[in-house]
Amino acid sequence: MKTIAVLLVVAVLATVSVPYLGGWQEILGSTFGVGAHKEVAADHHSDGHGDENAHSNGHVATAEAHHAAGGHHAVHKIVVTSPVKKNVVLTQKYVCQIRSCRHIDIRALERGYLQEIAVREGQFVKQGDILFKVVPTLYEARLAADLAEQQLAQVEYDNTQKLMQQNIVSEQELKLAQARLAKAEANVKLARAEVDFTIMRAPFDGIVDRLHEQIGSLIEEGCELTTLSDNSVMWVYFNVPEVRYLELAKVMKNLDQQHHFDVKLQLANHTLFPHQGKIGAIEADFNNETGNIAFRADIPNPEGVLRHGQTGNILIDQVQENCIVIPQRATYEILAKKYVFVVDENHVVHQREIVILNEKDDIYILESGVIENDHIVYEGIRQVRDGDKIKFEYREPEQILSNLKYHAE
Repeated sequence: MKTIAVLLVVAVLATVSVPYLGGWQEILGSTFGVGAHKEVAADHHSDGHGDENAHSNGHVATAEAHHAAGGHHAVHKIVVTSPVKKNVVLTQKYVCQIRSCRHIDIRALERGYLQEIAVREGQFVKQGDILFKVVPTLYEARLAADLAEQQLAQVEYDNTQKLMQQNIVSEQELKLAQARLAKAEANVKLARAEVDFTIMRAPFDGIVDRLHEQIGSLIEEGCELTTLSDNSVMWVYFNVPEVRYLELAKVMKNLDQQHHFDVKLQLANHTLFPHQGKIGAIEADFNNETGNIAFRADIPNPEGVLRHGQTGNILIDQVQENCIVIPQRATYEILAKKYVFVVDENHVVHQREIVILNEKDDIYILESGVIENDHIVYEGIRQVRDGDKIKFEYREPEQILSNLKYHAE
């Protein structure tokens, strides 16, 4: 029976989490003598070595204290590096709308039946190419009538001129005949224009959009037939916050720094468009509701990949010179503030707050907090505390920055 009881106790212990083993050891110790091992361990920890390992041995002391508290993390080597001063390319991203530099509606100029559609949807056309024709019968008849009126007015003018030369009619009669002739000529020009308006031609090179009417449709004056887009250069619009606008305006004003200011287009599939652009225009007014102002980037589109209505992101690269840069992994956060551990000449660790100006990938660009010659803890932040004296390995910041993969702890 005693053997069965022991087996039951062992089975229960197998289902109990590790933190409760101490309590079961006390219970079992009184019966089965398990407490002997615990007393030996207690004597081992009470022989005075605990005080010696408090803070004098730096990171080793911290690691031992961590294990004494029940931790199971292995002791890692503490690596220290330095901030570095370098030029950093900062990239700002803005959601954008892509528009053709010329995008117009092709509308009917006269009322009538659609006689001919000379283009296909999506076709590229040249300036002057015929797009649509409206049945011109009515307008041609009107032109013929106006031509007859012009001939009649011309005959009347010629006769009046001869009579005036013979002093049969006055000069005023000749002027009236001349006015009637001018009116008839104007009517002929208008009739010719109406006939010409039955043929719609492309006003510039571009791509034809969807056709809204079919052959035989009765169309009214002003009816939209399609749209025409000139995609040789795309106008890309994006909104810039006021603070960023002030920075960009300063860069654009300084002609010597134009090479620091590039405009790239990131497409919807996150690939970069191969042609870079430039800032073409800035709107006159800020939007008081959003605090933004609209920019326009002009981007060449020689292959015709971009189309009117696309979306993407504008990426603006700007070189920020002589920045203090540290790895994000060397920082930690307390109550929304960022800190680093700075190691002094005596190898003592000191907590120091930093102010971040900007960030990129796995680095922070600092406004204040550390300088170029400081030593900061890069690996092993969790193993040290403010005031610890540590042993560490120093690595050059260039080596650290070239292999960054992780963010701050």
